[in-house]
Amino acid sequence: MVSVCTYCGVGCEIEGVVEGGELKRILPVKGGASSRGQLCVKGKYGFHFLKERLKGHLVKERYLKRVYPKLPKNLQRKVANLPRYDREFLSIPLETALQLGGWQLRKLIKEFGPAGIAGIGGARTNLESGWIFQKLIREVIGSPNIDNCARVCHAPSLKGLKRTIGEGASSLSFDDLFEAEVIFVIGSNTTVAHPIVASRIIEQKRRGAKLIVVDVREIELMKFADISVILPLETNLLFLNSLAREVVERGLYNRHFLEERVANFEEYRGQLLGEPDPRDPFQKGGFGEVVAQIREIAPLLKRRTAFLWGLGITEQIDGSDSVSAIANLAMLTGNFRRGAGVMPLRGQNNVQGVCDVGCLPYYLPDYRPPEVEGLKTPEVFEGILEGKIGGIINLGEELLQIHGHQRKVRKGLEKLPFLIVLEVMETPTARAGDLVFGVKSGYEKWGVYVNAERRLHLATPLVQSELPDDWEVLAGLARELGVEWGFKTTQQVLEEGVAREVTRFAGATYNRLNGERGLQWPIALDGTDTRTLHLTEFRTPDRLGHLYFVQWRPRGELVDRILEKGERESPRRKWYLTTGRDIAHYNNRAQTGCSPQLNRRYPEELLFANPIHRLELGEWVRLKSKYGESGVLRVKYTEKIRPYLLYTTFHYPESRINFLFGDEGDLETKTTRFKALVVEPIPVQEGS
Repeated sequence: MVSVCTYCGVGCEIEGVVEGGELKRILPVKGGASSRGQLCVKGKYGFHFLKERLKGHLVKERYLKRVYPKLPKNLQRKVANLPRYDREFLSIPLETALQLGGWQLRKLIKEFGPAGIAGIGGARTNLESGWIFQKLIREVIGSPNIDNCARVCHAPSLKGLKRTIGEGASSLSFDDLFEAEVIFVIGSNTTVAHPIVASRIIEQKRRGAKLIVVDVREIELMKFADISVILPLETNLLFLNSLAREVVERGLYNRHFLEERVANFEEYRGQLLGEPDPRDPFQKGGFGEVVAQIREIAPLLKRRTAFLWGLGITEQIDGSDSVSAIANLAMLTGNFRRGAGVMPLRGQNNVQGVCDVGCLPYYLPDYRPPEVEGLKTPEVFEGILEGKIGGIINLGEELLQIHGHQRKVRKGLEKLPFLIVLEVMETPTARAGDLVFGVKSGYEKWGVYVNAERRLHLATPLVQSELPDDWEVLAGLARELGVEWGFKTTQQVLEEGVAREVTRFAGATYNRLNGERGLQWPIALDGTDTRTLHLTEFRTPDRLGHLYFVQWRPRGELVDRILEKGERESPRRKWYLTTGRDIAHYNNRAQTGCSPQLNRRYPEELLFANPIHRLELGEWVRLKSKYGESGVLRVKYTEKIRPYLLYTTFHYPESRINFLFGDEGDLETKTTRFKALVVEPIPVQEGS
């Protein structure tokens, strides 16, 4: 039976070796459309969590004591003698937990109003559960407040692409990279975050394609690049606008494409050429080599070019604007064709899918606008602190580690009257819950997942579990609130629910999706799918592309460098932090941390710094920002990091990395600015 890897947005096809009902090994599927018979280390070894997963449902004893006198008599009898789970929790049967959850939600709706409830999460479960989740929040509870982890990663990709080309998803298939003549990667440590995509990039480079890699530090993919650009922090938009200006000034744009496919080239050209030359700040700040590389790159973009990016683009103040600037470059050079286009490298296994089915505060299923927009996740926590939000239903999202401004998040959860958590693992957020439903993992259930190339894969259970799927819990809560949908199987949810409402999935059925290929949306009623988008028209109302210009706002490292050069006496240099992942672990490490092989590869959080700072920093430091402090970090020195730039990951909760970040983020989507932060490193003794 073919299933789908539970980690990143590549969506690798997998098979399991099961002995005695226990998963012993995971193997790649040789004919897999996304994996091409390969797996990264997480895909191979990241299954040991099945031995340490939640095995039932829990209620917090403190919460139960508080509400017990108010419960109906029949519910009092059911919860009176629940068995103890540990010092904080009692075990509770599923039906009793659903009744308790329904009772509490009704009380909160009466006290706070329907908008006093919020739903957060869903990007790690199947498409069917994501669709049911937003139906529960919107249609049953009546709240507009539904969001998912795209808020901390690729919400800017959706925003930036939707307003330019009409669809917030990759126009390319992964295999389209094999037809590209130029591959342009910016803000993506691809060999670490999306290794199976990186293998295609490297293979096509060896076949003769040109490879351009742009980042703020030296990354592994640069070993294969023809042009490697090292940018100062927070200058993505400045760099992309500089490239666009070079293309326009030198007449390197595709005139025919712009006349036939784009609505506003002349207006955009006036805006672009009317601003101060965006290349000047690089020159003034001591990054003159970047200007030379811009001149070298611009003519290459006339060739068949695929543009790829990751969180180095989106987790910035101007993330949405930078995504639009990438789309601008693709339109200017006519690069919406076979082997060319735009590809946001999505982070979670179903984050594309849950956005498609409406788990966003500003989109219904199929990206239809709602009558009332809901709150984004950071606004939900503001609402808690203001006394406007009384309950959260959390579907598999680790609020207490992956989100920014952790001080505010924790303060909010402490004040929140009621938290329901649906989880596979006993995470910090699960421990914070009042009512916790243990649910099936992706390796234990049927369901559809949509990867970063818009491919729908049907996952089949590798091992059996008696626990419910997420959608079954959510449907149970809906039933307690008076709504019965009548779905009996996950297949029914997809074929009789999702595919009938979401037009891009119209022809999706379990029979058509079963196997190693899947289908890429939009899927017609007859099952015909779409490998590459925007070949003849864009998915905008007028079918034309719309160039979108935003001028770069001077700030950050480059401005500091310009000011330093103008000082007679050198001022004290600022330290900047940027963050990312290690290949061995996934986000909060809740699942990969159960694997001995993966823990050996990356056993602790490390802080990477340039060797020039060895005497200054020592072996251990604590980082401090205006928002908070990290835990103690071991320093590893490498020439791949520029002086006064620091880099770390965020996998270990004790490192407290996200306590350093505040509310600063993308101005359009509130995605936290995880990629650029002024910090102060404080040398400490080991363990202090």
